[in-house]
Amino acid sequence: MADAVADLREDGHTDWREYGPLALPPILACALDLIAERGYHATSVRDLARRVGVTVPALYYHYENKQAILVELLMGSMGSALGRCRTAVAEAGHDPVDRFSALVECVVLFMTHRASLAILDTELRSLEPANRERFVAARDELEALMRRTVLEGVEAGDFTTPYPTDAGRAVLVMCQAVAQWYRPDGPLDAQQVAERYVAIALASVGHRSRPDDKRRPARSAATAAR
Repeated sequence: MADAVADLREDGHTDWREYGPLALPPILACALDLIAERGYHATSVRDLARRVGVTVPALYYHYENKQAILVELLMGSMGSALGRCRTAVAEAGHDPVDRFSALVECVVLFMTHRASLAILDTELRSLEPANRERFVAARDELEALMRRTVLEGVEAGDFTTPYPTDAGRAVLVMCQAVAQWYRPDGPLDAQQVAERYVAIALASVGHRSRPDDKRRPARSAATAAR
C-alpha cells in the first residue's frame, strides 16, 4: 500500500513506550489472523477475501498477490520496531548503559504489545528470495544496533563481557522470544516484563556499576524518571 498505517511505519509513534490497540486495515488484519491460524501456505486468497467480506478482484485491487500482503506485514512490523528502537537509543543520550537499557526495554515492549506481528517472523521462510533479502537486511540492522550498544558499554568499561557480539545477539534473541509466551492477563504487565529483562540483559553483558552510579539496574534512567 502506498500509505502504510501508523503501526507499520518507522515513524508511526510519538512515544516509543506507548502503544494503543493494533490498528490495521481489514485486509491486513484478516490476513494476520488467518496466517496465525493456518500458516501462510495454507491461507488462500479466496479464504482471505471471504474473511474480509470482499471479492477476490477487489482484494487484488489493493494487493498484487498474497506475497505482497505478507511483505507488507513483515516489513511493516520490522520497520515499526526499528523506528521505536532508534528513538529509544537516541533519547537515552550518550551513556552506554542507558542506551543499552533503553534498547532492551524497547524490544521487549514491542514483543509484548505487538506479539501477533512479531510471531509472524516465523513466516520468513515463506518470502520469495528478493523479499527475504530485504527483510533479513532490516533484521540485521536491529542486530547491529544491539551490537553497537554492547560494544559502547565494553569500551566505556561498563560491560565486562569478553564476547560483545555474541552477548548482543543472545540478548536480542532472548528479548524477541518474549512474544512467544507473554500474555496480557499474566502475572506481570508489559512494563514489568521489560524491566526484568533489562536487569537480565545487563547481567548478561557483565554490567559493572560505577561507585557513583545511583541508577536502578532494572530500569533505564529515562524510565526511572517517569
